[in-house]
Amino acid sequence: MYRDIWKNRHVIYYFSGGAVSQIGNVLSGLGFLFLAYRLTESNVQTTCIAIAETVPYLMFGLIGGAAADVMNRKKMMIMMDLLRFGITSVTVILYFQDWLNFYHLLTGSFLLQCSGCFFNPAHRAVLPELVKERQLPAANSAWDTIQRSASLAGPILAVWMLAKGDIVYLFIADALSFAISAVCISRLPPIPRLTKQESLSLSSLYKSMWAFVQYGKNNSVLVRLFSITFLVVFFNTWVWQVGMLLAFEEITTNGERWFNALQIFYGIAATIISVLLPYLLNQLNMKKYLIGSIIWGLGISLIGFVYELPFFFIGALLIGIGLPISSLTRVYLIQTSVPKSMLGRAFSTNTVLLYAANTLSLSIYASLLPVLSIRMFMLISGLAILLVVCLYVFNSLFRKSPGV
Repeated sequence: MYRDIWKNRHVIYYFSGGAVSQIGNVLSGLGFLFLAYRLTESNVQTTCIAIAETVPYLMFGLIGGAAADVMNRKKMMIMMDLLRFGITSVTVILYFQDWLNFYHLLTGSFLLQCSGCFFNPAHRAVLPELVKERQLPAANSAWDTIQRSASLAGPILAVWMLAKGDIVYLFIADALSFAISAVCISRLPPIPRLTKQESLSLSSLYKSMWAFVQYGKNNSVLVRLFSITFLVVFFNTWVWQVGMLLAFEEITTNGERWFNALQIFYGIAATIISVLLPYLLNQLNMKKYLIGSIIWGLGISLIGFVYELPFFFIGALLIGIGLPISSLTRVYLIQTSVPKSMLGRAFSTNTVLLYAANTLSLSIYASLLPVLSIRMFMLISGLAILLVVCLYVFNSLFRKSPGV
């Protein structure tokens, strides 16, 4: 199944450029945070850098998706890579001239992510142009595996580079990654615009976004998919990003070590499932998406119910099985239920909803910490995910609608 994918040289260029760019993104993301703290020694200002990496997707995510559907996607990706190369190069120059300050870092981080708002939906939307529809599950699994591997390799490479040299090498590596990505994308076949839009303007982008809203309202698969995803991610984000660490601090003497071990264990499990998914599931549909979400919710529920160290890893294993099934099926359903001319807007909408769910989850859960225990948060969150899926199933059965 993967053999046909790897024989496609255009897919090789697509994966190679994306992998190198992903590693570069991890390196520069760490570099901005490390440099901000070195320059300011302020937790607040360092947090501002982290916020600057998420806010652009809420502000410009939908616009980037609309632009990806109006413009030539190949040219757009090359332009964004060259722009990001320029931003990181300026950061390197400012560092060597000893002119770099916090506001330069804040601006650079913000602009890099703004560029990503336009690059990412175009990059996602191009894959169905490079492979046949029957090859999409394998191609998506391969890309997901590459992304996970790059995300694991990035921090390891950062530690090695910091041990061998200066922090500026993180930004130099990122700049080179964008240059390599641009070269790889330039080797892709011509990808013509799929719309008849003659010019790019704010008016045309607004009309493009509004057209997708009107289309999306009548696409039952998309509405259900986005609604369930938003709720599941909302109930998962705080638990996984913050709750697990706090729980380990409660029940062990070295919470950070156990938290890192859990992340590695989960990463390995999720990567294995991503590789095996095309062999395990022949057809990806709404049923498979719901099954993945159920396994995901069971993992969190188990941790909250038992709340003992071994069951954290059993729960993480279940999450590592359910989350890739759910996320890869979601990507496939978007690719196959939305016209190719609207894929940029579909993926950008998906991204904006994920970032919105993450932001709300972290904010609301933090405000409730004085009221509920961490264990109760986990139990409620896991059961809430299961409840969301059950309500969808019951509603679908009641309406006798297809899809389940």
